[in-house]
Amino acid sequence: MAAVGFGGRGNTSIQGVPMVTSATAAHPSALDAPRRRVDALVGSHPVVTANRYTRWFAEGRATRAEVRHLTVQFSVFSHLFVEAQLRKVINAADLDAYRSGKEILLNELGVVFNSGRADAAAVGTDPELVATEGTVDGGRFRFGAAHFEWLLRFARQLDLGFDDLGKRRHGTAATLQFCDELFEVYGSEDAATAEGASYAVEHWAAAGFWKELIAGLERFKARECPELPLAFWTWHDKVEDQHAAHTADELAEAVAQPWFDEDRFLAGAARMLDGVEVFWDGLWDDLADGVTR
Repeated sequence: MAAVGFGGRGNTSIQGVPMVTSATAAHPSALDAPRRRVDALVGSHPVVTANRYTRWFAEGRATRAEVRHLTVQFSVFSHLFVEAQLRKVINAADLDAYRSGKEILLNELGVVFNSGRADAAAVGTDPELVATEGTVDGGRFRFGAAHFEWLLRFARQLDLGFDDLGKRRHGTAATLQFCDELFEVYGSEDAATAEGASYAVEHWAAAGFWKELIAGLERFKARECPELPLAFWTWHDKVEDQHAAHTADELAEAVAQPWFDEDRFLAGAARMLDGVEVFWDGLWDDLADGVTR
């Protein structure tokens, strides 16, 4: 993401929003109305409930050219996400959000989470082994732990190199529209808008798209590319599994903030999900049109 998703959250449960505490949680009765509106909007959005591309991909029928095309477009999103995350850090509403944003950003760039494990130094940069939770505070930077470099290792088995991936020039119009929405909405200067986008991204990421992509890639690997490393994808899936249980806490934390505005929060969530949908619909249209890499 990527990803969305896209990078661990350390001791936070949503991108840019600290986990709820007893001191910051909104009273349960104050959450009823916003939760109903948020659940109705996010839970019913087509990109959460009916992603045509990832459902098709999970069947394992993608050709090598189609897997390459997905890889290139996902790499553009994953790399440009760093820009959006930096903007989110710059526009953070308070110190907690600022630090939470840096947890994501620095982990994305190669700071391995400090999980307190005694063998952390020996693990190195292997995404199959590095921690999916903890904090970058006290973590160790390694070039090879950058998420984009994990994706590069995957792409090499598809005969894609550094210059083939991650650059804006490689993105389709749909991919770039999604990336621009991430920058503008997820990284918005308005805290309510930005956190609505974060909440939406978290729900999308936890809705199962990682698992659908992994299922398709496992079938492709078994069929024709046995050396294909899938750890970029499986690491992110593990992270989302850990965060899926915290959505109620995340909303409670947002509602308790002085900057919270329900309408702007919902507008940010809706616009972000629409942007995500553009990305996957673009890949679906490319599939129908025979556009490959």
